[in-house]
Amino acid sequence: MSELFPSAKKNLSRVRSYLPGKPIEEVEREYGLKNAIKMASNENALGPSPKAVAALRANLFKIHRYPDGNCFYLRNKLSRLLHVPCESFIFGNGSDEILVFAVRALVGPRDEVIIAQPTFMIYEIATQVEDGLIVKVPMKNFHYDLAGMKARVNDRTKLIFIANPDNPVGTIISEKSLLRFLKEIPPRVAVVLDEAYYEFAKNVKGYPDSIKFLAAFKNVIISRTFSKAYGLSGLRIGFGITSPELAGAMNKVKEPFNVNSLAQTAAMAALDDKAHLRKTLQMVSAGRKMLSHELEALGLRVVDTATNFILTDLGRASSTVYEKLLRKGIIVRPMAAWGLGTFIRVTIGKPAENKRFITELKHIIC
Repeated sequence: MSELFPSAKKNLSRVRSYLPGKPIEEVEREYGLKNAIKMASNENALGPSPKAVAALRANLFKIHRYPDGNCFYLRNKLSRLLHVPCESFIFGNGSDEILVFAVRALVGPRDEVIIAQPTFMIYEIATQVEDGLIVKVPMKNFHYDLAGMKARVNDRTKLIFIANPDNPVGTIISEKSLLRFLKEIPPRVAVVLDEAYYEFAKNVKGYPDSIKFLAAFKNVIISRTFSKAYGLSGLRIGFGITSPELAGAMNKVKEPFNVNSLAQTAAMAALDDKAHLRKTLQMVSAGRKMLSHELEALGLRVVDTATNFILTDLGRASSTVYEKLLRKGIIVRPMAAWGLGTFIRVTIGKPAENKRFITELKHIIC
């Protein structure tokens, strides 16, 4: 890491920059390839909803105007769909920004934030930016150790992050376990339930209907996104649901016009396209079964997942396999940065993409 500017905040020296999955265009340039496929960033392989694309085209002529900073129409649409008061919503440039708002509003120097290990990196990065302290509680067999997290709560704890399902692991926390945990957490400590993969997990037995928690727990913040199942990653739009008091605090640290007008338009159209969402979920379900079966047939461990990705242990340094797959035009995610040096995370793609990945992986490891 290069030296910081002399007057930069000193705590920034310990902030680890987020490294996203390689873009297709970069891989094709670097390796002189065509027809590379990306199975690294948990995007929707089917692409965006046709209704969302049509709505974007119809509204392109309006982009000379600032967007609605209050997301009025999207706010009201979600309020009706989810049966949540309008004042309980907050909108972000992706659900990542909702997570950042929570930290920015609640965490100061030396305050503590509890997270699992491994989990989504943004929790740690956002906390470090605010000069907070991260408390990591290792998972047990790739599941959250909620008792361990509860035991680390103290007077300095301001925030707990729970990804359900988790990324990069893919496992879920049951409603029974989560409810018991929330009852044991002091009301002054906010708990973020990061549900970026909600649409893939909502029908899994035992998965919580977290919106029901909001009436009893004013310290809960739910975050969801249009980047995954709805296929709008490139537009960057997500939302949070919480008590009006917490939403008010988070709105204090939100920039004006943070969600662009095209993203708002596309999100509303995507919500109406139930056929595209159903097709997406069917593709992911079938692909998950196929990939899990093929990986296990190769003797590899597959972590049970309720998402559109699979975490698998290659039993060898994943960086070497990752590089060989790149040379074949297949982009996956090596997990060394999460302390899982022999694992890769693979996004479930279209059937032909899944087959191509398995074929090339067999050539590499067999």
